[in-house]
Amino acid sequence: MNFPLRFRPALQAASWHLLCSVGVALLAAAVVLGLWFPYPYRNLSGGRELFLLVVAVDVVCGPLLTLVVFNPAKPRAELWRDLALIALLQLAALGYGMHTVWQARPLFLVQEVDRFKVIAGPVLDAAAVAALPAALQPHWWKGPQTVAIREPKDSEERNKVLFESVQGGRDYAERAEFYLPYEGEAALKSLRRAQPLAAFLQKQPSQQDAARQLAAEKGADMAQWLYLPMIARQDWVAVLDKQGQIQGFLKGDGF
Repeated sequence: MNFPLRFRPALQAASWHLLCSVGVALLAAAVVLGLWFPYPYRNLSGGRELFLLVVAVDVVCGPLLTLVVFNPAKPRAELWRDLALIALLQLAALGYGMHTVWQARPLFLVQEVDRFKVIAGPVLDAAAVAALPAALQPHWWKGPQTVAIREPKDSEERNKVLFESVQGGRDYAERAEFYLPYEGEAALKSLRRAQPLAAFLQKQPSQQDAARQLAAEKGADMAQWLYLPMIARQDWVAVLDKQGQIQGFLKGDGF
C-alpha cells in the first residue's frame, strides 16, 4: 500500500487516539489541579508547570506513535498488538508522571513564627507523618492542610532542632512531630508578627483589585485584614482575619 493510502486511516486512528488521550488528561487534571494542587498551590508550588509538562509529552507521543505504526494492510492481530503496546507505554508514562507529581505535592501549610511555609512530602519523615492525629493525616483526596507548630518540650529538644537546622538539616516546619491543628490559640499566635494588609497593598498596588474581590467574596472589610509572607517557589502572602484564620492568598513579596 502506498503512503497516501496508508496515511489517511493512520491519521484517523491517531486523531481518535488524541481524543482519548485528551480525555484521560482532563481526568488527571481534575485530580492534580483540583485535589493535590488546589489554588493557589498550583501556582506557588510549581504543580501546574510540572503537570502540564508530563501531560503534554504523554498526550503528544501516544498519537504520534499511532500515526507511525498504524497500517491497515497489517494483519489485524499484529495491528491490535502494536496499538495495545503503544497504549501500555503511554499509560506507564502517565502513571510515572502522576507518581512524580504525587511525590511533589504540598502536604502542609505550616505557620512558622513570621511566615507560612509550604511543605511537600519528600522533606518530611514518613514515620512522624504517620504518627499525626487522624485529623491532620494527609490523604490523596485532601489538599494541603494548615498547621501550627508547638513549642519544644525542653531545652534538649530545642537545641537539637537548632543545631540540626544550622547545619542544613530540617527546621521546625519540616518536622511533622511538632505539628498542631491551626485553630484557637495556635491560630492567634500568627497575628504576633502579622502586618496590616494595607501595607502589603501599598508595596504591591497591582493586587488591589484581587484584594477587593476577595473581600467582596468573604463579605468582609479588608481594612481589618493582616498578612504574613509565604515561603514557596513563588512569592505570595496569606491574608488573615483578626482570629488568625486564612481568608485567601495574594501574589507578591511580603517581606
